[in-house]
Amino acid sequence: MAISVLRTKSIERSIQDTDEPGHKLKRELSALDLTVFGVGVIVGTGIFVLTGQQAARNAGPAIVISFLLAAVVCALAALCYAEFASTVPVAGSAYTFGYATLGELVAWIIGWDLVLELGLGAAVVARGWSAYLQTLFDLPPWLAGDSAVPDWGAMFIVALLTVVGVVGTKLSGRVTGILVAVKVAVVLFVIGLGLFYVTSDNLTPFVPPGQPSEGVSGGEEPLLQALLGIVPQQFGFFGIVAAASIVFFAYIGFDVVATTAEETRNPQRDMPRGILASLAICAVLYMAVAFVVTGMARYSSLDTGAPLAKAFSDVGVEWASKVISLGAICGITTVILVLLLGQSRVLFAMSRDHLLPPGIARVHPRFGTPWLITIGTGVVVALVSGFVPLAKLSELTSIGTLFAFVVVAIGVIVLRRTRPDLPRAFRTPWVPVLPIVSVLACLWLMINLPVDTWIRFVIWMAIGFVLYFVYGMRAAGRRHAGEAEAPVSPAGPPADRVDRQDTT
Repeated sequence: MAISVLRTKSIERSIQDTDEPGHKLKRELSALDLTVFGVGVIVGTGIFVLTGQQAARNAGPAIVISFLLAAVVCALAALCYAEFASTVPVAGSAYTFGYATLGELVAWIIGWDLVLELGLGAAVVARGWSAYLQTLFDLPPWLAGDSAVPDWGAMFIVALLTVVGVVGTKLSGRVTGILVAVKVAVVLFVIGLGLFYVTSDNLTPFVPPGQPSEGVSGGEEPLLQALLGIVPQQFGFFGIVAAASIVFFAYIGFDVVATTAEETRNPQRDMPRGILASLAICAVLYMAVAFVVTGMARYSSLDTGAPLAKAFSDVGVEWASKVISLGAICGITTVILVLLLGQSRVLFAMSRDHLLPPGIARVHPRFGTPWLITIGTGVVVALVSGFVPLAKLSELTSIGTLFAFVVVAIGVIVLRRTRPDLPRAFRTPWVPVLPIVSVLACLWLMINLPVDTWIRFVIWMAIGFVLYFVYGMRAAGRRHAGEAEAPVSPAGPPADRVDRQDTT
């Protein structure tokens, strides 16, 4: 058993599998497409909701610093992702990277973790989309919104975007591109108009003094404070870090870009560009919006489901709330689309490796997408978003993502030592120092998440362990046994990309 859980899948085998008949994805995406995907999934719930909520609850105007801290942690991880995605251009993101470096059990754990991050994240955001739709068009409360059971609005948008995902990744990119243009325009509108209403009084004090958190105890307090016996605090240093741990959810997305490596025309060049560009763009937008919103309205008044609209309402610009709602709907739509896309690609990679039933990984002969997995993912997410209240569980996406970042950073160090011969179009700087700092930064944010979030995360991981030992380990073992004598070509870009890479 020890040998089974520690076995790795070679880089050469992973790349060779991308040309397996029936499981070959179309290579259609460019660096611009990847950047649009990244911005599409990052700019959404975080910028339209979490900015005001965390300013009111934890950081005050210093929410700008919280966004900066979260961006720095993401940037450290992004550099590690960029090296892996350009070296191993295979669907699956952190799952594939973990399989190549740390072994099958770790790969399964991270794949199971990504199911939590992407699937649950899409369901949570779908409910938010439905709530904005209900507010914008004044729909009946039984049809859409927080009180609707089932939430038909959430189920509708998931079903619609599932169809888009089946038809093709390029179409998904075009739809995302249009919606990203709309929501970025709205974000720039918020920044440009809001600057005229910023006052120094609202930004003072920039870092409110720390104080005990009211009504926070037990499972709601951050794990670090519970372990050290510190009275739960808001504002001050602990408040800024606690807010950074929560708004980290707002940056989830650049890692999803890595799941499309197998569908990228020139992943060695375009993957690093798409990952780093999307993160940089969104970090600047987030910090600018955080500054403007907390400068327009007193931070204590922004603990609402629509803080941007609230800020403009406070200064008498009521008409702007409709524009912001439209931008929120567009923004959240792209988040759902890209999360569904990423979820299906992770499951596709796990299925192709026989850790899940391989039959569900079949690619559609016309559209070139993993249509069975895409439809199955859409059905499950639609049902969960329609019937399960998920607001409290959204923090699980943050801890799941941070855990994935830890695995990828460790994987970069391991692969540098075990396979120094691999061609690397992009190299993470200052290895092993930078990956180690990335691991420590991620762990620091993780221990500042609430205790009950950790409990739910452990329960989810325990379920994953059971599934692996009951099915995944045996099925993957049979596949490995059958491949033992199969020839493997040297690592490097697939043949259809060699000439293109040489000419760029």
